[in-house]
Amino acid sequence: MCRLSGFWDFSSPTYDPQAVLQKMRDSLQHGGPDYGGAFLDAETGLALGHRRLSIIDLSPAGNQPLYYKEKALIFNGEIYNYQEIRKELQLLGRGFQTESDTEVLFQALEEWGEAAVNRFHGMFAFALWDKANKELLICRDRLGVKPLYYYYQDGLFLFASELKAFHQHPRFRKEISPQAVSLYLQQGYIPAPYCIFKGCQKLKGGHFLKLNQKGELQTYPYWSLAERYAAAEIPAASEAELKSALEKELRQSFALRMVADVPVGVFLSGGVDSSIVAALLQDQSAQQLRTFTIGFKDKEYNEANQAKAVAEHIGSQHEELYCGPEDFEQLIPNWAELYDEPFGDSSGIPTYLVAQMAKQSVKVSLSADGGDELFGGYTKYEVCQRFYPKIKKLGPIRPLVAALMGQVNPFWLERNASKLPLLKGYKNISNKWPKLVAALGAKDQEAFFHQSSSYISPQKHQALFGAPTPRYQGELKPQAGRYIGYLGSLDLLTYLEGDIMVKVDRATMAVALEGREPLLDHQLLDFALSLPDELKIRSGQGKYLLRQLLYDFVPKELIERPKQGFSIPIEQWLRGLLRPDLEALAQDKAFADCFGLQQTVLEDILRQFLDRKAYINPHFIWFLYVLRQWYKRWF
Repeated sequence: MCRLSGFWDFSSPTYDPQAVLQKMRDSLQHGGPDYGGAFLDAETGLALGHRRLSIIDLSPAGNQPLYYKEKALIFNGEIYNYQEIRKELQLLGRGFQTESDTEVLFQALEEWGEAAVNRFHGMFAFALWDKANKELLICRDRLGVKPLYYYYQDGLFLFASELKAFHQHPRFRKEISPQAVSLYLQQGYIPAPYCIFKGCQKLKGGHFLKLNQKGELQTYPYWSLAERYAAAEIPAASEAELKSALEKELRQSFALRMVADVPVGVFLSGGVDSSIVAALLQDQSAQQLRTFTIGFKDKEYNEANQAKAVAEHIGSQHEELYCGPEDFEQLIPNWAELYDEPFGDSSGIPTYLVAQMAKQSVKVSLSADGGDELFGGYTKYEVCQRFYPKIKKLGPIRPLVAALMGQVNPFWLERNASKLPLLKGYKNISNKWPKLVAALGAKDQEAFFHQSSSYISPQKHQALFGAPTPRYQGELKPQAGRYIGYLGSLDLLTYLEGDIMVKVDRATMAVALEGREPLLDHQLLDFALSLPDELKIRSGQGKYLLRQLLYDFVPKELIERPKQGFSIPIEQWLRGLLRPDLEALAQDKAFADCFGLQQTVLEDILRQFLDRKAYINPHFIWFLYVLRQWYKRWF
């Protein structure tokens, strides 16, 4: 895993291109500390920069850019099945000078052209410069695991793994995108193709970008999740047969992601997804697996004991790190540097801390992201499927029901959830209840799903900023019997790419640790997309089929508990440690103007939260705090 950057300036530069390239490249040194390479085509003004984190072929032969004939390649990520592809290419008469997957990628592109990417199992972003044709080709992996930003304004094209590289170019213009601000206010992240800056986009997963010497830019897909979902068919097989097939797919995907020339470990939370990853890997390995967990000194948020119990059962070499408020306080001032586009997922803090711990022992760590989206793990999927049809029947009285539900204090529900049959077993009720109330007015099931995932009501968004930017692009259509797969696919295109992958990538790369996603293999994804709803959610419990397989390796009693995730005491921090910052935020007119926010509305929201005059989702207040920290760092 590495970091990429580059530019193509179609104007007549008045700056030193070599010096600018070096600054862009080295602004990303944290993610590639092992080597820095650069290529500059003086004739065209095309520049490529690369920072290397050595994982496969640790020798200098694996350094980049890599050159072949009149072409230059820079690559971020891993091609897990590169050895298989290498053998295929050798049979076709191609020779190799290195042991790296980068050269395999290069030779595959030479042999099969753009169609080569269809053979890759991996996570990747790469840029290929063809000097003879004066053409730049950029590609991002199917699900957008690896980041790729690009900017095209006034004859200047920039690209990089992180936005901070763009700030090193003297012609980069910082103008805020209103659409991105709206999406951030709703979700706390900005999904592809949007970016916080005008003229800047994220290349969508499964897409190529091509730029020629005339300055003509085009993007086009080589893979489509919408097409894969639509083409999937429910298998004519028994539950036992599908469980066996799932195990086979998982083992293949997991084994591929253990390929490395450096030590590999696993992030283990003790939940279904990370437990199945760790259990199957330990089951098929003769060596003891390294697992890592972060614990919290506050018992309300601590789940480390469950992870330890799973680790002891499977026999992994387990490490724990227990953190307190002081650890989080030290990280908060650096948040905008770590996440250089506004990013409001507070679980990025413990993710960074567990990555920092793992880096002391390994150079690669597997996480288990994607399990909820693939196998139906989120509560909102069940709520949308099970309750929306009933809510729809309420017809014209829905606003009245919403008003009555809105009178219930979410924190009272949180404290008393265990006494209420409908809510028993659920966690984070104070966060979920207001979303459900706001979603009652949705015009259709997709709007209900969107609003149940939003942290601000449409009315409050309108008052604070204006009309909301739609989250979904209308690419997906629900298929009979696979509605949960449809909802999961919506999240794969937005939440997974824009939030989860960003969180893991930035947290791991900040400490030069490669993060891998074994549940996001495209072949495993195809299998998951074919599963019927009843094998994803049954009797109110998500990830049904995945759980049945896990119980073959880990006792049920070690797994069955309400899902919490990486939760941290955001509300306490906001009302205590960060209160002075929120007071200053409420009075910061320059900040409000920069993002097009109505300052009087903003001040009212913050005052209601700080004085407890009304329920305001603390995560939304955190979004505002993070946005101002980002503004102070990058403007």
